[in-house]
Amino acid sequence: MRKFIIASNNKGKLDEFGRILDPLGIKVVTAKSEGLVLDDVEETGTTFSENAFIKASAAFKKTGLPSIADDSGLSVDALGGEPGVYSARYAGENASDEDKINKLLKNLEDVPFEKRTARFICSICCIVDEETVITAEGSCEGIISEKPCGSGGFGYDPVFLVENGRTFAQISSEEKDKLSHRGKALRELSEKLSSLK
Repeated sequence: MRKFIIASNNKGKLDEFGRILDPLGIKVVTAKSEGLVLDDVEETGTTFSENAFIKASAAFKKTGLPSIADDSGLSVDALGGEPGVYSARYAGENASDEDKINKLLKNLEDVPFEKRTARFICSICCIVDEETVITAEGSCEGIISEKPCGSGGFGYDPVFLVENGRTFAQISSEEKDKLSHRGKALRELSEKLSSLK
């Protein structure tokens, strides 16, 4: 198995990356599990793809190992695309998922159900070596529910309703991989990595 460092300590992301890249003989590990420390990187990009590159690049420089990073977030039409690249920091620097969801629902309080359209967007950057940088992107359309439902997933999953009328927090990991922005981006990445061999 080849090791790829993921520039994240998010357990949910690690699991999703692992499920899709494992069949390629790629073991996704955190820097921490390898006894390495990644510095906090300032995400100064104005797009998801810029931020993904900033994070992957910092991890690659620090570890010398193939590095993979994603930047993803929620774009809500009624809020002009917010929270967008600020999805993780939407309710402040150390806010919990619950805080972020509460702020989002408060901002959508008077918006009728049919106007609560949104999409999750995921941009992935994988730096295999000095010459090889691979990017992939995926998105998933949905509607923001009026209250959180389900106990699975992470982030905004409990309020993101997908086509089957359930939230990301109510569906299995396998279903989520098929539908989700990250699942789509990871499959694209997986195809691109396969063609390198």
